[in-house]
Amino acid sequence: MEKPKAVIRFVLCIPNDGRVDLAPRKVCQVIAGPDAAEEGYIRIIDESGEDYLYPTDDFVPMELPTDAAKALAMPV
Repeated sequence: MEKPKAVIRFVLCIPNDGRVDLAPRKVCQVIAGPDAAEEGYIRIIDESGEDYLYPTDDFVPMELPTDAAKALAMPV
């Protein structure tokens, strides 16, 4: 049986009280983790290139075409 493909998710960072670790209006890739969502957090890759937990209120979910999501998910 074939494994289901992983869904690549992205969010848009919204103003966040001037914290320097997040850039407003930046598109960030979401790292799957149901444990974080249950606590009101989302795991994203931030400006440092590492993944960290942030409050979900700092982001708005985005729906992107598959090709765009794949392109954004590629390492630079």
